[in-house]
Amino acid sequence: MEHIHKYDAEGKQLCCSAQEEKIDKKADNLLEKSKHTANDGHDHDHNDEDGHDHGSTDKTIFQMFLPSVISLVLLLTGIVFDNYVKIEWFNGWIRTIWYVAAYAPVGLPVIKEAIESIVKGDVFSEFLLMTIATVGAFIIAEYPEGVAVMLFYAVGETFQTLAVTRAKSNIKALLDQRPDEGTILENNIPKTIKAAQAKIGEIIQLKPGEKLALDGELLSDSASFNTAALTGESKPDTKSKGESVLAGMINLTSVAQVKITTAYEDSKLSKILELVQNATSQKAPTELFIRKFARIYTPIVVLLAILICVVPYFIVDDYVFRDWLYRALVFLVISCPCALVISIPLGYFGGIGAASRNGILFKGSNFLDKIAEIQNVVMDKTGTMTEGVFKVQEVKILPGFDQDEILKLVNALESKSTHPVATAIHEYVGEIDSSINLENTEEIAGHGLIATVNGKDLLVGNFKLMDKFNIKYDIDPSTIVYTIIAIAYEGKFAGLITIADSIKEDAGITIKKLHNLNVKVTMLSGDKSSVVKYVAHKIGIDNAFGDLLPEDKVNKVKEIKARKESVAFVGDGVNDAPVVALSDVGIAMGGLGSDATIETADVVIQDDKPSKIPIAINIGKQTKKIVWQNIILAFVVKAIVLVLGAGGLATMWEAVFADVGVSLIAILNAVRIQKMKFE
Repeated sequence: MEHIHKYDAEGKQLCCSAQEEKIDKKADNLLEKSKHTANDGHDHDHNDEDGHDHGSTDKTIFQMFLPSVISLVLLLTGIVFDNYVKIEWFNGWIRTIWYVAAYAPVGLPVIKEAIESIVKGDVFSEFLLMTIATVGAFIIAEYPEGVAVMLFYAVGETFQTLAVTRAKSNIKALLDQRPDEGTILENNIPKTIKAAQAKIGEIIQLKPGEKLALDGELLSDSASFNTAALTGESKPDTKSKGESVLAGMINLTSVAQVKITTAYEDSKLSKILELVQNATSQKAPTELFIRKFARIYTPIVVLLAILICVVPYFIVDDYVFRDWLYRALVFLVISCPCALVISIPLGYFGGIGAASRNGILFKGSNFLDKIAEIQNVVMDKTGTMTEGVFKVQEVKILPGFDQDEILKLVNALESKSTHPVATAIHEYVGEIDSSINLENTEEIAGHGLIATVNGKDLLVGNFKLMDKFNIKYDIDPSTIVYTIIAIAYEGKFAGLITIADSIKEDAGITIKKLHNLNVKVTMLSGDKSSVVKYVAHKIGIDNAFGDLLPEDKVNKVKEIKARKESVAFVGDGVNDAPVVALSDVGIAMGGLGSDATIETADVVIQDDKPSKIPIAINIGKQTKKIVWQNIILAFVVKAIVLVLGAGGLATMWEAVFADVGVSLIAILNAVRIQKMKFE
């Protein structure tokens, strides 16, 4: 899950704050150290909650807390010597050195980060604020408070690192299900090789309980797979010979053989993992605002602290420099924007993780914000609210035409299309007659297919295609509920084929949940109006329009946008590209079936379940809610303590709560979304 930071020509950070970068690096290092080596003789199939002692992880966490533990012991001992057990030698330079020793383990790394940030051009970082405040406390001999501020800051930062590590670990464990090795058959002899070295066309032998390392085609008659890593669906998925199987699927039954069809780095799972890894690079407006705000806010705070220290000299009669410097230092500690800089990105990261756990992939935290505000969901019918698996219901070929010949011609022409209708016809008719010579084949969007066979025109599509070529027919299409494939041959209407598609079992509950979220639903389809309206009525959709061309769908969405309402479009992400581009959020169904879908959509629902649409919206709403709770908490507490600090009514201890305390509360709140259930 390593995040690559971006810098400008002068070396200035472009994507994250200095503290974000530091915690991100620490989290990545912690994840890396927690991995077992490949040859340690240890079983890698357990998870983090299996009760197993992960010594390397525990040791790393102990090392992270060790400086704070040393600092805490020295600080508490010093406080005891100062206030409870009077020791003659604990004064003067010895007392100073004691507290410097207590400060060093937690303070020196922060001072180092402050210097490095200044070198990179980020002068007013969180590290500089804490350095000025604590060094200033030492200057005025407030040693215990100076150590305490830096100690609690270091502890808070460690907890922040652990929270980010957990969020990253959850997502990586969920998605990176690719085994490092696979067993291929070489002259029918099993051979274990690195998955990245496997070549397209080679045969993988997959034992029960093993994960598939690459995408491929099942060669065995049938096999049952656990697809939870990809779809979040715990129900086993049985595949038949010739069907596609994907990296990350776990074989549940007998030994299976799979022919590799995709390179390791190009597998669907690799693309999904890359998508989630890069999701944090597309920041939500709230994140961008907080980052810009921190860059302006921090130097202003430093200036105000200087003014708090200096200005009273000219307006206060009994001015004492030490007292006003102390107030300025308290002001600096309180004003540190740590709670916002870390908890807000962590909140969005948690939202992306929660969505991934539910089989929903967001391409960026900005889409979490957008989907939370969606007022309209516009969706396609086929493959979205229906199964997209068509079956021929009835064939009516008019007298004067040879039914077998017409069906063979239609089957040959439909083989040029990838539409599910073509598959249904192929399954009904059978093998394609290779002796049929099609010429001038053309697909007319929203109408159908045309071609020339033996000098005769063949038209296969909807009745708009018949009208376009002035083919006369004596049938009223509106009286037939099923999808109709009209056929014309030699300039005459030859008959029709009716095809039906079944509604998805969770379609009705999806619409109900969307209505509960005050989201209006519209169905747009190129299918005939009677079919579209029948499906819409069956599942409770508000508005439904059929017989639409791609440009008609665009116009319908424009009408909604003209009312100043936000729109999410749900479709395949490829054929409906113009509508996806126009919508505020493009949601793709069937992400595992199409590389192009993963590339074009803003949100990918992996298991084709429309019920994931309201879950995605709800995750967006909850993420935004938590982020704003943290913003309000941080600003309110800091504003109150800032006023008290400037007035001399708050000490460094209140400042520590306003900074580190609020940060920890905000982080715990941000982590909360990873525990929520959205079903």
